[in-house]
Amino acid sequence: MNRRLFSLLLAAILLAAASCSQPGDPLRRGKASAALDEAFASYLQAVADSAEQLHSIMVLQHGKVLEEHFFVPDTAHILNSVSKTFTSTAVGFAIGEGLLSLDDRVVDLFPGSLPAHVSDTLARVTIRHLLTMNCGHGKDPTGSIRNGDGDWVKAFMEWPIDYEPGTCYCYNSLGTYVLSAAVQKVTGQKVVDYLEPRLWQPLGIEKPYWQESPAGINTGGWGLYLKTEDLARMGLCLLDGGKFHGRQVIPADWVKEMSAAQVPSVGAGMNERQVAEIRNNPAHPAYAYLDPEHNDWQQGYGYQMWRCRHGAFRADGASGQYILVLPGQDAVIVTTANIQNMRQELNLIWDYLLPAL
Repeated sequence: MNRRLFSLLLAAILLAAASCSQPGDPLRRGKASAALDEAFASYLQAVADSAEQLHSIMVLQHGKVLEEHFFVPDTAHILNSVSKTFTSTAVGFAIGEGLLSLDDRVVDLFPGSLPAHVSDTLARVTIRHLLTMNCGHGKDPTGSIRNGDGDWVKAFMEWPIDYEPGTCYCYNSLGTYVLSAAVQKVTGQKVVDYLEPRLWQPLGIEKPYWQESPAGINTGGWGLYLKTEDLARMGLCLLDGGKFHGRQVIPADWVKEMSAAQVPSVGAGMNERQVAEIRNNPAHPAYAYLDPEHNDWQQGYGYQMWRCRHGAFRADGASGQYILVLPGQDAVIVTTANIQNMRQELNLIWDYLLPAL
């Protein structure tokens, strides 16, 4: 091979290598269609008209960022309950490594945090029940316990169980904390550290900050901080069945299970009894809210993830934090915000952006 041909071939190889995105590189940017550009502009105007305090939005399709807008700098943002999806991912890794199972009983994992009397129902609570918000509580204990300085796992165990585990959905952030504690118990590492070689590094995410309980356990159900582009990386990984840049990062079976409708959902923070009372009372302020055809909180709940309308699924955090995964459109939409009307936030996305995808 002559020198000139060799130089051209080497240059082509180097160019190809340079064009291949590596996990830590910025996500690839692409050119949006005229229709998407127009829809995105209309969406931003609708956000302004609705007075939503949106902080950022990023729209990706076919692996590329097509639209993005930042109302504030893209610094690490509080994710609230989007944190739960990352805790579930850690549980999936621990199960894949044989350290946990879905049927492990909570009382067996924490023998030192048991109440004086272990009820039959408490004895039946498993990792699966915690993942699906079906541990049997009729009321979420989080608000009453998370500000305490005692043993949060023990306080969780002492909380009354009103229903047979597996029969009643009740949104339960402290249950996710117990999942975080379980991962730490069986791995010897905090969830944020356990995920470092398994998730953060493969996705090219700088190790984030995650709040801890007084016992030094990541809070699990809340308290994680990530950037908008970090959320997009996770969204792309979930969209591709756990792969990122062709590498299997999260076990494919776990992604399938965590994003499926494992149990009926009846609204964040509401159990089935409360829903029945509302549905039997048209004068109730929340009556119109319980409309499955138009409500993204009643499409089913997976392992710390929600199903959505339009065949989508999502990680969901209070005040408008979302990772929306749309398999039918090969798309991901992520947002950070300080928005109280999260239903309106989703509806604007469905109304303006979905048709253009």
